[in-house]
Amino acid sequence: MCNSLTVLGTCGAWPEAGRAASGFLLEANGFRLVLDLGYATLPQLLARCTASEVDAVVITHEHPDHCADLSALCRVLLYGGGRRERVPLYCPTGVLGRVQAMEPTEDLHEVFESRPLPGLYQVGPFLLNGRLLPHHVPHAGVRLTGPNLSVAYSGDAGPDPVLGELATGTDLLVAGATLQGAAVDPYLLSATQAGQWAARAGVARLVLTHFWPGADRRQSVAEAGVAYTGEILTANEGMTLAI
Repeated sequence: MCNSLTVLGTCGAWPEAGRAASGFLLEANGFRLVLDLGYATLPQLLARCTASEVDAVVITHEHPDHCADLSALCRVLLYGGGRRERVPLYCPTGVLGRVQAMEPTEDLHEVFESRPLPGLYQVGPFLLNGRLLPHHVPHAGVRLTGPNLSVAYSGDAGPDPVLGELATGTDLLVAGATLQGAAVDPYLLSATQAGQWAARAGVARLVLTHFWPGADRRQSVAEAGVAYTGEILTANEGMTLAI
């Protein structure tokens, strides 16, 4: 069975028309793991599988462009039927409280079995390594290692040596490219920095995501390519990559 990463959403802050905020679906050996569920990602997920077929969820942090549709997934699982066991949910402090505030009458713990990040876990066929990365709120970048695959995901974090450690030698680095040009921010990654970290870590492929709405994505690819000479892909909703 093919290992794959499907893009559910690519926008930072809010989704552009016809797009969604941050979200990905990683599949290996029939196991389905969701990485982030920002605004409008649930319809993209349900186009790929049913809610009851989701085996685990990883949320990098509590900003709603990364976790808002966790609430929607909760409602599907709670009211849509087809699921008997709670879904493992790996996330930093603050995520459950933020999402629970949107669900005053439904207890997230009825649907999800939460486990804290940072941390090291065996999640189905994946070894999940969640490490703290700099952001405005507690944020975990992740590395997922499974059967014949390794994927690192920066989420919405800023540049840090830990990102290089997570990404070292991976088949795929999925990195935020929120900033363009000469803009720098300790809590956000630029396209240029994404390329620099991909080059330092020796990753096989770089996928740019978390674009500011309205940004020219071709410019981000060009800026990342200054330092990184490998294959650079622009994440697009519905795109599936074989790993």
